[in-house]
Amino acid sequence: MFDHVVFGVSDYAESKTFFLKALEPIGMAVVSEGPPGVELSADGKSSLCIRRAGEKSGHLHLAFTAESREQVEAFYRAALEAGGKDNGAPGLRPSYTGKYYAAFVIGPDGHNIEVVCHESES
Repeated sequence: MFDHVVFGVSDYAESKTFFLKALEPIGMAVVSEGPPGVELSADGKSSLCIRRAGEKSGHLHLAFTAESREQVEAFYRAALEAGGKDNGAPGLRPSYTGKYYAAFVIGPDGHNIEVVCHESES
């Protein structure tokens, strides 16, 4: 797990709305918000910080941990509803590991957003 990730976005309002909706299924919520941007966290220990940049930056791959495969599926649905583009539907990725269950979407600035569960099917 990471401590924090900070990145800039070209459209702050669009990105804030996207990340809040897409990551709500794994418990991410606003921790703080101010002039530089917004901080999201699910556990109070690690955070995702979205900053107003005004221009697109290089693409990132952000991977978040889910506690269950159902959370992976809920993330995928929420992210698509929030305007994300499919980059890999929920499913096992046996070429990674036997239990790697993930979904991928492309966010507003072209970032590859992943939610992965490393647990066996419940």
